Amino acid sequence: MKNILVAIDFLPISQRLVEHAANWAEKFGAKIWLVHVAAPDPEFVGYDVGPQYIRDSRADVLRQEHQDLQAYAKRLEDKGLNAEALLIQGPTVETLVKEAGKLHADLIVLGAEPHGKVFDALFGSIWADVVKKVKTPVMLISG
Repeated sequence: MKNILVAIDFLPISQRLVEHAANWAEKFGAKIWLVHVAAPDPEFVGYDVGPQYIRDSRADVLRQEHQDLQAYAKRLEDKGLNAEALLIQGPTVETLVKEAGKLHADLIVLGAEPHGKVFDALFGSIWADVVKKVKTPVMLISG
């Protein structure tokens, strides 16, 4: 095992995902790729970006997410692990699947937060959709 992709969404479970990945990386000498898929910009999905204050607010959110992601990577590096943080904008499932392929991920670590049948019927389940679309082993960590 050489590459472990960890999908980070900054929910409380994210730290547990990183800890599990760190244990595996330590055992196998693998690199940890911390990947956060940020929502696409409005013009990407066909909407006008709106006034400047909205663009500024969006930039602030992305900047903070990037800093938080870098902090996760730094903590891993401080433990002697090889880690890199990537913030990518796009549709979540498709972007995770694409990045897993590009990074030659040997393992994908995802949080499996149960939402309920109504939520899943309306919005689907990111982890379930990723599992269906990749051939890479997936480790699901439940909250």
